[in-house]
Amino acid sequence: MTTMLSRSLFLFIALAAFLTLGPAPLAAAQAPTVSEPTEEISVSSSDDGAIESRINAIFAEVGALNAVSAEVNEGVVSLSGTVADQADIDRAVSIASRFQGVVTVEQSIERDLSVDRSLSPAIANLENSLRRGWEALPLVGLAIAVFVVILVLGHLLASWSALWRRVTPNPFLAEIASQAVRFIAVVVGLVMALNLVGATALMGAILGGAGVIGLAIGFAVRDTVENYIASIMLSLRQPFRANDHVLIDDHEGRVVRLTSRATVLMTLDGNHLRVPNSTVFKAVILNYTRNPERRFEFELGVDAEDDPVAAMATGIAAIAGLDFVLDEPKPDAIIKSVGDSNIVIRFMGWVNQSQTNFGKARSLAIRAAKDAVEEAGFTLPEPIYRLRFDGAPVQVKAGTGVTVSEGRAVAPTPARPKPAATPDARTAEADVLDTRPDDHIAEKVDEERAQTGEKDLLDSGRPVE
Repeated sequence: MTTMLSRSLFLFIALAAFLTLGPAPLAAAQAPTVSEPTEEISVSSSDDGAIESRINAIFAEVGALNAVSAEVNEGVVSLSGTVADQADIDRAVSIASRFQGVVTVEQSIERDLSVDRSLSPAIANLENSLRRGWEALPLVGLAIAVFVVILVLGHLLASWSALWRRVTPNPFLAEIASQAVRFIAVVVGLVMALNLVGATALMGAILGGAGVIGLAIGFAVRDTVENYIASIMLSLRQPFRANDHVLIDDHEGRVVRLTSRATVLMTLDGNHLRVPNSTVFKAVILNYTRNPERRFEFELGVDAEDDPVAAMATGIAAIAGLDFVLDEPKPDAIIKSVGDSNIVIRFMGWVNQSQTNFGKARSLAIRAAKDAVEEAGFTLPEPIYRLRFDGAPVQVKAGTGVTVSEGRAVAPTPARPKPAATPDARTAEADVLDTRPDDHIAEKVDEERAQTGEKDLLDSGRPVE
C-alpha cells in the first residue's frame, strides 16, 4: 500500500507543479490577446487624426507595444517602431486594422534584438510563475489531501477480501474486482484534485492520450488479453476438476491446477505440461474421469471359411468371463470387414476405470478372446508367401522335410518350443494380471497440490460443463 500511495502521490505532485508553474502563467501573460475584441473599433470622428490618436493611445497602454507609433493618411495606417518578437508585430497590425475607416495597414516595425529587451519578458514570466506558484500552494495542498484521502479509501475498500468473495463467484474475479476498485479510486481522486486546481481541460487531454495509448497497447498484447479473458471464462464454467484425466487436443494428462495464465497438467510420463488458457478455452477437451465406465475395443481376424457369428459368440463369452468386465453394458462384437483371406471382427467391452486399469484390462481381454477362439478351432490368419520358380526344375534334398506341391517347394513350419517360465517371469506375470488402477500419477498430483501454495482457480462449488 505504501508503495502504491507514494507512486500515485508523486504523479499528482508532478502534475500539480506543472500546472502551477507552466501553462497558467503563460495563459495569464497572453490574456490581453484573448480579451481583445474582434469587431471594428469606432471613433467619434472618422478623420485620419482621430484614428491616429486612438491607435497611439492604445499602443501606449500595452507594455509590449509602447515603442510602436502609428500615422494615418487617407485611411492608410503606417506602423513603425520596435518590439520584442514577431507576435507583437502581428498584434499591432491586428489592432490597427480593426478601426472603422482604415483601408489598409502598412507596417515597418522592427524587432529589438537587444539582450535586455529580450530577457525582460522571460524574467517577468518567471517572476509571475513563482508568485502564482506561491499563491497556489494552499490550493495544491488541499488537492493533494483530497487525492490521498480518496486513494486510501479506495485501497481499504479493495482490500476488503470478504466482501469481494461474497460478491464474486471465485477468487480470480474477486481479485479483478479489487484491482478495478483501486484503479477507479486513482482516477476519481486525480479528477477531483485537478478540478480543485482548475486543470480539468488538461485532465481531458491526459485521458484522451491514455485512451489512444491503451488502444495501441491493446493491439500489441492482444494474445495476452485473449488469454486473460479465457482464464475468466474457464474459472466461471470449469470443464474439469483437479486430478481429472483429460485430453486437451493432443495433450493428455491429469489436471494439477488452473492459474490465471495456463492450465497445468501432469502427463502420464510424470512431466509438467503448461497449456495456455486461450488454447484450452478453444480446444476439444476429452475428460476420462467424468464417467467411470469406459469401453475398450480390439480386432481379431478369423479365416474366411470360418463361421464369423460362432467366432463372435466365442470371443464375447471369453470377455464376459473376466472379473473386471462389467455385466452391464454387456460385451459385444461386430464384423468390421471381410478380406480375401480373413474376416475382421471387432470386440467391445466395458470396465469401471476407477477400479480397473484400462490398459491392462484391454490387454487381458485380447488374450482371453484370442485363446478362446483358437481353442474352439477357429484359425487366425497368418501371412501367406508364395514362391514361384519358372523355367527350372525344383530339386528337393531328401531329409529336409520340404515337399513339392504343383511344382512349388513348400517348407514345413517349424515347431516353436514353449518357453519355460522362470520365477521372475511368474512374478512379472502376476503383476500383469493385476488390473487394479495405477494411482501413481494421481497421488503425485494430490501431493503437489497439498505442498505448493500456487493460486488455483478450480472451485468444486462451480458448475462443470
